[in-house]
Amino acid sequence: MTPDLFEQSNKKEKQDNQTISEKIESLRQQIEGHNYRYYVLDEPFVSDSTYDKLMQELIALESKYPEFQSNVSPTQKVGAEVKAGFTTVNHEIPMLSLDNAFNEQDMHEFSKRIDNRINNTQTLKFACEPKLDGIAVSLLYIEGQLTRGATRGDGATGEDITANVRAIQNIPLRLMGSGYPKILEVRGEIYMPKKSFEALNVLAEKQGTKSYVNPRNAASGSVRQLDANITSQRKLEMCAYSVGLVDGDGLAQNHSEILDQLKSWGIKINENSKVVDGVNGCLEYFDHLSNIRNSLDYEIDGVVFKVDDLILQQRLGFVSRAPRWAIAHKFPAQEESTIVEKVEFQVGRTGAVTPVARLKPVFVGGVTVSNVTLHNMDEVERLGLYEGDTVLISRAGDVIPKVMANLSKRLMDQNESDSKGDLIKSELCKVEERSKKVVAPDCCPVCSTKLVRIEGEVIIRCMNSLECSAQKTEGFKHFVSRKALDVDGLGEKLIEVLVEKEQLKHFDDLFYLELEQLANLDRMAEKSAQNVLDAIEKSKATTLNRFIYALGIREVGVATANNLVTHFLTLDNIMTASKEALLEVDDIGPVVAEYILQFFAIDSNVELVNKLATILNWPEVVKKEGLPLNGQSWVVTGKLSVMSRDEVKDKLISLGAKVAGSVSKNTHTLVAGEKAGSKLAKAQTLNVSILNEQQFIQWLDNLIGEQNS
Repeated sequence: MTPDLFEQSNKKEKQDNQTISEKIESLRQQIEGHNYRYYVLDEPFVSDSTYDKLMQELIALESKYPEFQSNVSPTQKVGAEVKAGFTTVNHEIPMLSLDNAFNEQDMHEFSKRIDNRINNTQTLKFACEPKLDGIAVSLLYIEGQLTRGATRGDGATGEDITANVRAIQNIPLRLMGSGYPKILEVRGEIYMPKKSFEALNVLAEKQGTKSYVNPRNAASGSVRQLDANITSQRKLEMCAYSVGLVDGDGLAQNHSEILDQLKSWGIKINENSKVVDGVNGCLEYFDHLSNIRNSLDYEIDGVVFKVDDLILQQRLGFVSRAPRWAIAHKFPAQEESTIVEKVEFQVGRTGAVTPVARLKPVFVGGVTVSNVTLHNMDEVERLGLYEGDTVLISRAGDVIPKVMANLSKRLMDQNESDSKGDLIKSELCKVEERSKKVVAPDCCPVCSTKLVRIEGEVIIRCMNSLECSAQKTEGFKHFVSRKALDVDGLGEKLIEVLVEKEQLKHFDDLFYLELEQLANLDRMAEKSAQNVLDAIEKSKATTLNRFIYALGIREVGVATANNLVTHFLTLDNIMTASKEALLEVDDIGPVVAEYILQFFAIDSNVELVNKLATILNWPEVVKKEGLPLNGQSWVVTGKLSVMSRDEVKDKLISLGAKVAGSVSKNTHTLVAGEKAGSKLAKAQTLNVSILNEQQFIQWLDNLIGEQNS
């Protein structure tokens, strides 16, 4: 090689080495920063899977380029420094971390490394345990008495949390039975059951205090409270997974048998622990835990496999930060961090306007997630969300993805008290580049109608339910439903097709459909089309209360529509009623009154209602006081053959009766069809008047005859 070529090659090698060195140092700084936020602040800035990827990348680079290895690298330790406010505890035997496996190949390689190291040709037994998602703890028992509790910390030094572990109910202050060593250090995981976690966050929301992202953070924050009374209220649990320092005889020679001994001495172990044969047994156990994971009352993020024989464990030994005889097989991530690229607002079938985050696609919980609902503006405000923020996405149990936390906001909130150097400063620069705050629109994104937020509700709504195309299909389905205009044969699929083809744009279009229009649709013969037209024609003869219900005004159900008609008597009176007048109606409060006012405040709604009033026919409503059944409560039950139950109810209401859903001592009469059941039995017990269908029809004919005579 010529001197020039040698010099060029040497120069390139130096440049490559510098690039690799800088990459390794950058990874170390990132991981140190994340360790600090995870172990000290209890508020991680990235998901577990992102942290794992950074660590695996660093391990791979240090393995490939051993000249850049360092004893201060985060690959050489397991946690971070002790949190201020706690005294330190030196672990007599280091509390190490575990290497991770992420797939079957990793597990087979783990098994192969073991076999090669001890020249093994037999099938080994492995102790299998769920990997609880909590905080590692050391409990020191001397002469059976709990004398110290400590966190893992950085593996060599932890925090003295004795007062707090004494407050956890399932940690015994004194061991049960006998035969335990004079000195026994029990190691395990403190975790928060799912129900306790949910209750804690509900309470936090009520009190306006900090909520937790997941049960692991809740457990970590709870066990490291300076006030043990707070810890005692959090309903934590501890589950043992091994022992550390032991002085004295009595321990078994297998890991699984030691766990059984701990159980006999009053220490909880996991009920799903099991011993299996070989790596295939481990993989089968992993599949089993994957299947039952979501049914457990606590969170797990994988499975831990350990060589069961303690003598073999000693032969296998340790690497710098982990034992060679154990590994954690991680589940696919159920939490991932990603960027909110944009927030859009979509209109639902009831007019609810919902913010939806458009995400940089991220693979989480087995699927790629690119959109996630933010529910309402209160949730957006709680998250302090800007477009461009980094958020934590969760998809546990194959449920709808959810934004668990705004990691950018968390970083901003920590900045004032944080002094961890250049990494945090550089991350803050990224956060400050966020594009814009998420603000709710003033007008409907679909129809441009001014949006409304009723006092006491978190949802903003488009009240233009009759004209807004986003609500139109569902509005038509409701308009022709059985308790509304009752258009028999006009099913949901047919409505969807007619709306899609723009043959139904407004409710009044329904009454101008023609035979040819319907007959030309797929799977619609001429006879079926004619049946639909006949049903539409029949529906024109209705009642005012059915029409009011059919309009689909929010919170105006059948009973409320009946009360409105009974009180105001005419459509015009209902449409022009003031809020004060509406509040005088039975069962109408401020929220429902506001919905009614907002509906009729939209000019296009009023115009359409007036058009429909010229098409439909309903009998004049008579004041309730002059009706023969005024003040009476009736109940209709069982199967009727001549009249439908809705027709019977309409007749009774038109005669002034109140139609109730259950029989009581105040029931005047029960109309009982076939298979009347419990309501009939109760009416008989209470001596309530009972009419079968034929008796009711005869009674009705007689009453109408009397009124006409």
